[in-house]
Amino acid sequence: MTTKPKARKFRIRRTNPTTGEAMSDDTQMAPPPMAAAPQPRVNTTYSGDIASPTQVTAEAGLDTVRAESLTGRQLRMARRVAMKHGLAVTSDFDAVVQLRNRGIDPFERSSIIELVMPETGASRAADPGRNKSMPVAGDGPVPIGRIQLPQTIPQQSREIGQPVQANPADRRAAEIAKIQRDLVKRRRRKVATLFTRLAVFVGLPTLLCGFYFFAVATPMFATKTEFVIQKAESSGGAAAGGLGGLFQGTSLATSQDSITVQSYLTSPDAMLRLDETHAFKAVFSDDSIDPIQRLAPDASNEQAYKVFQDHIKVAYDPTEGIIKMEVIAPDPQISLSFSNTLLKFAEERVDQLTQRIRDDSMQGAEENYRGAEDSRVAALEELVRVQTQTGTLETTSEASNIFAQISALETEKTDKVLELASLQSVRRPNQSRVNAAQNQIASLELLIANLRSQLTASTGNTGSLANNSASLRITEENYQVALQRVVAAQTALDAASIEANRQVRYLLIGVSPVAPDEAAYPKAFENTVVAFLIFAGLYLMISLTASILREQVTS
Repeated sequence: MTTKPKARKFRIRRTNPTTGEAMSDDTQMAPPPMAAAPQPRVNTTYSGDIASPTQVTAEAGLDTVRAESLTGRQLRMARRVAMKHGLAVTSDFDAVVQLRNRGIDPFERSSIIELVMPETGASRAADPGRNKSMPVAGDGPVPIGRIQLPQTIPQQSREIGQPVQANPADRRAAEIAKIQRDLVKRRRRKVATLFTRLAVFVGLPTLLCGFYFFAVATPMFATKTEFVIQKAESSGGAAAGGLGGLFQGTSLATSQDSITVQSYLTSPDAMLRLDETHAFKAVFSDDSIDPIQRLAPDASNEQAYKVFQDHIKVAYDPTEGIIKMEVIAPDPQISLSFSNTLLKFAEERVDQLTQRIRDDSMQGAEENYRGAEDSRVAALEELVRVQTQTGTLETTSEASNIFAQISALETEKTDKVLELASLQSVRRPNQSRVNAAQNQIASLELLIANLRSQLTASTGNTGSLANNSASLRITEENYQVALQRVVAAQTALDAASIEANRQVRYLLIGVSPVAPDEAAYPKAFENTVVAFLIFAGLYLMISLTASILREQVTS
């Protein structure tokens, strides 16, 4: 960036019009007496081509402003402030110089706000340095076609007796010192304002929270318990096979039951049962509890449930299958009592989870077994009736005896026929012996016919042996089928009983509840630090939002 060449400085010498003596700028002439007659103005003669001190000072001020490396936004803002005060400027740097010469900071917030405020006639009259030809807000509309540009002010002539201006370097140093003092004062004021805001919006709430946690809050005692939900192991190899056996014995096998128990222990149902058995509402409505943690005596179930959620904490670890329960109460014995009661509730809920499955499976197996047993009894009664009716216990053996007798008689008959044939083969057979043999053969045939008739013919009130045998065999077969059904039903009943036992869930307590001897809550220091961080974060967000909005408004 190039600068304009400066003119050489000369000392101005004037000639006194009364005495004719040469007079320097440092000499001040006494003004004429007030009673004296006005003297005619005599033109002062100058010697040499010189630059006035005002021009030299202005050039020095412009160089100082250029060295400050102001941004384009600041220079435009300075020009607008100069136009607001009616200064005739030739450049943005000249606007900064003239405003500072008049004691106006072009970058102060109050000067920026004045740009957007309407100027009244009183404010215009109060500013004697304003260019009267420039329109201001409230003066009426500007004529159409008139170009409003910054107007120049003619340089006033130097009056005789005007004091000589100070050295530009000293004046620049004084201005810089004044600006530095203003910056230090402004910085101190901002730091004081910042610490005041921090004390009001962060420090004071944090102190109140710390006072509550350390001096007011009622100490609470916590009882911790850990337990797992397990199922009965299957004793059969077939039951343990397949995909079901892969997860047997792991936390995945009972994860659903554990989650269900966790949800139940933190449910309103558990709160109501605990209130019925141990007066949960009355415990937390006691006057010894501080007002913030105290429950109102006429509190609703919803309000009591919120307190229940804050003081009964149940967590489930899916990797290990452990359920961790923490019960918080104002007294250690009450906390222990609450823990034991909630464990009983959990055992009841776990038992109810599979109770319906076990009842359904056992009920079906038992009904099937009772039906098979009734069929067996009916078949047995029918068999006894048929045996009584036929008069035989077993038709197979009786038929076998008859067939054996028939076979023996047939053999004897065959022998007699051979004997008869041998008797008749001689020339003169013995007639008496032949007749005897024939009579024996006839008797044997009659016996065989009688035996054969017993197998097919009915005798008396009983039917034939074949019919009796068929009826008896049918009843025996029905009885055997009923007996097999009973055996199958008994097997199914045993399997259902085993499966029902395998569905049983039970709690295994790993960490038993123990009454604490020291209060676990409130954690005063940790809670105070958390409160400080919360209030500091809120203040930071609000201050950043306000700064962004202020920047948007002033830009």
